[in-house]
Amino acid sequence: MPLVGRPRFSPPGRALLAVLSAVCWLALPVLPAAHADDPVMLSRDGRITDRAGAPGDHGEQAEAVPTGRPVPAPAPTPGDPGPGGDGTDAKDLILPVVVLGGAAAVAGYAYVRRSRRATTRTTPAARGWGRSGPPQPPPVPLERLDARAKEALVGTDDAVRTSEEELGFATARFGEEATAPFAAALEGAKGELRTAFRLRQQWDDGVPEDDAARRRMLDEIVRRCADADARLDAVSGDFDRLRALERDASGALAPVEEAFRALAGRVPAAGAALAAMRGRYAPSASAAVAGAVEQAKERLLFATAGLNRARQAVDEGDGSAAAGYIRAAEGAVDQAATLVDAVDRRGRELAEADERLAGALAGAESDPADAGGLLEDTGAGGPSGDLRNRIARARSVLDGVREELRAGPYDPLDALRRVEEADAALDEVSARDGERARSLLDRTTLTARSAIAAADDLVATNRGAVGSPARTRLAEAQRRLDRSLELAGAGDPQGALAQVRQADALAVEASSLAEQDVRSYGGGGAAGGARGTDDGLGGAVLGGIILGGPGGDRHEGDGDEGDGHEGGRHQGGVPGSFGGGGTRERRGGGRF
Repeated sequence: MPLVGRPRFSPPGRALLAVLSAVCWLALPVLPAAHADDPVMLSRDGRITDRAGAPGDHGEQAEAVPTGRPVPAPAPTPGDPGPGGDGTDAKDLILPVVVLGGAAAVAGYAYVRRSRRATTRTTPAARGWGRSGPPQPPPVPLERLDARAKEALVGTDDAVRTSEEELGFATARFGEEATAPFAAALEGAKGELRTAFRLRQQWDDGVPEDDAARRRMLDEIVRRCADADARLDAVSGDFDRLRALERDASGALAPVEEAFRALAGRVPAAGAALAAMRGRYAPSASAAVAGAVEQAKERLLFATAGLNRARQAVDEGDGSAAAGYIRAAEGAVDQAATLVDAVDRRGRELAEADERLAGALAGAESDPADAGGLLEDTGAGGPSGDLRNRIARARSVLDGVREELRAGPYDPLDALRRVEEADAALDEVSARDGERARSLLDRTTLTARSAIAAADDLVATNRGAVGSPARTRLAEAQRRLDRSLELAGAGDPQGALAQVRQADALAVEASSLAEQDVRSYGGGGAAGGARGTDDGLGGAVLGGIILGGPGGDRHEGDGDEGDGHEGGRHQGGVPGSFGGGGTRERRGGGRF
């Protein structure tokens, strides 16, 4: 067992020690003959003494002084070792010389090897005996890294949405050519974010299973989000120089005021369209946009306050404050337009689904009959049990849809989706021709597009509350829809159908998760929206137009990252701008 605290030499140190030992060994035979040519000394009184200082004929001490003349050495006697006087022969030096040379070679080799290792070292150098370096900090717990990845996804998604929003206003004023570099940066950021969401979906699906791989996946999500933010941050300065809001606040204010007036005129029409939907269809048909008109009014109320403050700041010559209020007003107008457009789009989708429903029912009714014929062909030895269950489920769904049509107001999109599900139950056993498959694909794509659009509007206008699970499902739904279109274009309707069904289911799940987040936030659910102060500030914070605000807290965050956030939400009530996480809060002149 080694002694604690015992010194330990490095290879060069050990080699040097060996060299010194060899030198001492080599010098030992030589030391007695160091003064063989001067074996005697002369005392002060001229008498000859030996080297020990003993007098030649008395015992008194003599002082050794040079004689100035040679003293003949005595003649050797038989058996005397010879002129060396110390008994050393030349062959006695062979072994020490060999040892000295070997030690020198070992020292040289150790020095070269250690130098190379120091040059190519990839780990910390040794720090004292028994240690390989300073203690490394423990890895971040997986749960904490998971929370960090969620927060990164939410923050980056918000940055991308805000950047796209402001880019739209810049393009409308300066044209696509002037804003092309910023559109390219935004598209690059979207690509990184799509990859991050794809990885997050795999994580949520439990792939991979081992902790080490899952940790690498979370690290990659955080890195992708950081790269997306960096792309936007890198061009935010050039974007500001293009818009020049601080210098030309008056010029930027006029287009926003014009857009505000045009949108304010559309709100009553949207309210009438929503009322018509409620009268014609079941409540579930308009549930996705039930609170859209009220939320649009609230956003416009906030826009009114922002435009008034911006105009006052322009009159006072405060360009910085005016720029902040203009950005806030732009965000509110953009979200109000999204909400009004959602009502109009929902009306068109319901009308189209209503038209397709009759044909979908007629086509689906033949499937159970075809499957029944197949059941007869299977005989007693075939897989009749599963097939019978499939036929029974399909017939039950179709009977339910027909009953709803006879009973009164119904939800065309939901009815069409259920007919498609009945078709899906018999897909593996029904013989479909290409025309039937394409017809089913068209109907399923309609419901999937509607579900994705509804989920996206919900996230966009409530992004101050919606967390990463809903956003992840939405991103995956859009990815599968895009893949479905690719497969359809490549002549694979069955593969496209499988993808679009997944997209539809994921979008429905995304909406459900987003609604839960909004209810947890305290906004009263997606239908009611947030109820803020009289100037619409609460709705602006809920919509992510204002970053932070009174009492705001992001449910995703863990609150102890030390990044100036409280519970994950930015504080200060400033409008978001084009840019990533490092620059999107730069317009702090107009605070709310």
